[in-house]
Amino acid sequence: MALAKLEKQYFGTNGVRGVTGIDMTPTLALEIAEAFGTMLGPGKTVGLGRDTRTSGPALAAAVRAGLLTCGCNVIDFDIVPTPCLQYLVLDHHLDGGVMITASHNPPEYNGIKIVEADGTEMGDERTIQLEQTMIHKQFVAAPWNKLGSLSAEPDARELYISAIVAQFPKDCGRGITIAVDPGNGPAGATTPEILRRLGCTVHVINEPFDGNFPGRLPEPTAEGLKELSELVVKTGAAFGVSHDGDADRAIFVDEHGVFMDGNITFGLVASYFCRKNPGGVVVTPVSTSGVVEAVAETCGCSTSYTVVGSIYAARTMRALIEEGKPVIIGGEGNGGIIYPNHQFCRDGAMTAATMLDLVAERKQPLSSLIAELPVFTMYQEKRKTKRAAEITEHMKKYFANCPIDARDGIRINRGGAWALIRPSGTEPLVRVYTESKDPSEAKQLMDEILGEISGYLE
Repeated sequence: MALAKLEKQYFGTNGVRGVTGIDMTPTLALEIAEAFGTMLGPGKTVGLGRDTRTSGPALAAAVRAGLLTCGCNVIDFDIVPTPCLQYLVLDHHLDGGVMITASHNPPEYNGIKIVEADGTEMGDERTIQLEQTMIHKQFVAAPWNKLGSLSAEPDARELYISAIVAQFPKDCGRGITIAVDPGNGPAGATTPEILRRLGCTVHVINEPFDGNFPGRLPEPTAEGLKELSELVVKTGAAFGVSHDGDADRAIFVDEHGVFMDGNITFGLVASYFCRKNPGGVVVTPVSTSGVVEAVAETCGCSTSYTVVGSIYAARTMRALIEEGKPVIIGGEGNGGIIYPNHQFCRDGAMTAATMLDLVAERKQPLSSLIAELPVFTMYQEKRKTKRAAEITEHMKKYFANCPIDARDGIRINRGGAWALIRPSGTEPLVRVYTESKDPSEAKQLMDEILGEISGYLE
């Protein structure tokens, strides 16, 4: 089962994004909303959420106007994590949702994600239909007496918090201290409260909503999480957890304040679920570390690969479940994990609670749990080029004697290593990944590929 990635004009892998006032304007937001409202038709109900960015209120006003003009009713959930909006679309049986966020991008960016009634981001075919409606200005306004209505949901975050807490044993975190860094994003109102309700002692930094992101940039990096690492050591926390700008991802530091790569997080969580569900299926994109497949195999589970992007992982999970396959977990190596028993989207708060449950159940320090995982070395590089498609075709010929997966760029296996050469979906770049249990093998393969494509680079 494999979903193909279709070419879009405005939308990337995770919605439309751009610099506020230049690429992302209220005019564009209005047109996206009018196109979505036209596709849905009068009388449908749409949930609206946003992160804490300074441009959020202006873009939200434009989205509300466009949907209301087309006769759609709007429930404004205000500032919420993206997975909270997706949960509420399902919980309230809405016809769709719009999330205003630029996720991990810098503060000057903003963006729009469209959510379908099933709680997953809009698929490629429907997105292309929406784009065509925008391009050809085929908006259909409702008559004056059938315009949409506007309402609010004051319990939006509470409903989401309660839904996650209900997934875990009561007081599973009693006696455990956790440090949290929401990065001045919407998770400041959700993740600390979830962990407290599970019995934890919680210490928080960068908690207030602030679209200037004074504490750190929205992307949780090792450099940006130094303050969180210091807090973990100072308070004796079992771990620290941080989120990106819309909290669909979770990035951790262990009890020593050591930064955990998202692939390691996914490998650890996958091993936790695979032990409990032998014979199950793990779904992940072709860019994910081999540590996930390795831990799955150890537990008698299989791995199903998709093109890069959480939307493809989520929709593949749904499709496999409909076929009767026992899908137990999905996600990406960037800290975005999907829990099918909760909802079909990346959910950072759910990952924070899962890590708590894992540590509480195993009764071992997080660093020792990580040490039990197989060790892989991954190299990642990106290079500027306007000839990414030519690079892909050239490397198919270069690696003709290797097994090739060409669903998203090309992924090859050679010896004990694999490589992914993939054109960026949003920038004039080519991305190259190599990985092996032998660091020198991974490095040699990376150097070989970069040398071979050097003539195509800027």
